[in-house]
Amino acid sequence: MKLTKPILFIALIITITTALTGQRYDRVDKAVEKDPDKEFLIYKYPIREQIAPPVVRMTDIAFKEADSLNADLVLIHMNTYGGMVESADSIRTKIMQSPIPVIVFIDNNAVSAGALISIAADRIYMRPGGIIGAATVVDQTGDEVPDKYQSFMRSMMRSTAEAKDRDPDIAQAMVDPSIEVDGVVEAGKVLTLTASEAMLWGFCEGMAENTSQVLELAGIENYTIIEQRLTFTDRLINFLISPLVSGILIMLILGGLYFELQTPGVGFPLLIAIFAAVLYFAPLYVEGIAQNWEIALFIVGVILIGVELFAIPGFGFTGILGILLAITGLALAMVDSNGFDYTGVPAREVFMAFMIVIIAFFVSLTSSIYISSKLFSTSRFGEFALDTVQETKAGYSSVNPTMTTLKGKTGVAKTMLRPSGKIEIDDDVYDATALTGFIDKGENVKVVKYETSQVFVIKA
Repeated sequence: MKLTKPILFIALIITITTALTGQRYDRVDKAVEKDPDKEFLIYKYPIREQIAPPVVRMTDIAFKEADSLNADLVLIHMNTYGGMVESADSIRTKIMQSPIPVIVFIDNNAVSAGALISIAADRIYMRPGGIIGAATVVDQTGDEVPDKYQSFMRSMMRSTAEAKDRDPDIAQAMVDPSIEVDGVVEAGKVLTLTASEAMLWGFCEGMAENTSQVLELAGIENYTIIEQRLTFTDRLINFLISPLVSGILIMLILGGLYFELQTPGVGFPLLIAIFAAVLYFAPLYVEGIAQNWEIALFIVGVILIGVELFAIPGFGFTGILGILLAITGLALAMVDSNGFDYTGVPAREVFMAFMIVIIAFFVSLTSSIYISSKLFSTSRFGEFALDTVQETKAGYSSVNPTMTTLKGKTGVAKTMLRPSGKIEIDDDVYDATALTGFIDKGENVKVVKYETSQVFVIKA
């Protein structure tokens, strides 16, 4: 396996540079020096999508399999524009605590959360033209979040760089535009390094076009690569635990419950809500993220909402408590904790879980109200609503014709009328109202009129 001349030349330059500035000596060096002629077992897996819970799960699977195979090295093939900070922190921690050396091959991009993950590795190699950096924390709209979140990211970047013997000031400058590093970046600009710049400042050990060149640069000549192969179940779970799908499932749960409460009875909306709840909780439970008590919290919350709507007049404490419990159960089910112990769980991870549920809750509620108001008022869904008008001139009437013939007839008060009660005429009993005063039981009465589906009588 031969390197192209430009890459070999750059590798020579970086070798000279590191010799002058102080060469990094990491676990890859130790592994190669220990037995340079051995056949290395390399476990390789990709990070090519947004950094989110599915990537965290892929990383957990990768390191478990690498450990079970007694792999000598884990190789991450990366090309990502970033993602969720809490997910990146979980992956960073997994890499830094791994007893197996880790190499990251940046195949074009390691931006934002991807930069944090890369810096945690023992070695970084980049494709020519690749970039690393731009790790400022932003929200879903691309705007920078408050400084407390930037501070959290700065500290992670700095501590990770220090642990891997890289320049912590340069790592911080990838997050904070106010940081100036002489000769690297001026104040007011967020730092992003090209492959050659990353090599110059110690954030890349070499440039390579492919995995083979990466391993050659690392000094590994004899090796076997085992690539991660996800099962259908793994892919399905990864799909279901993605933030977007989780949000949609929450909306279906709440929307289904809303429509079912609008039209009581076990029907299609309730089945949709139950199905969505199973899809939401099942993968989280299988992965050990959702706890029994968190699922129970959600179920109790739904029960309390039902009790408030059907058993208690108005909507008060029971209903509000039910909503809070349901939201709490859905949110905490997303957070990986040790039972009731949330020590070590980043506060931002819990906050983001609650935000996803609350936003989905309000979107679902407003959408359900809007859809229910439109669904039965449009001619496009004639099957769901009766839009035919039954007019009187066409022969339709809500009046019982028999009742109109009672006017002028006499009978007996079956019960006391005060003013309403029952009367008997020709052995038939009718509801009636005394037009004036009360009428005692057994007194004779006379029907004087029939209006608004009501018989009116006076003493005969």
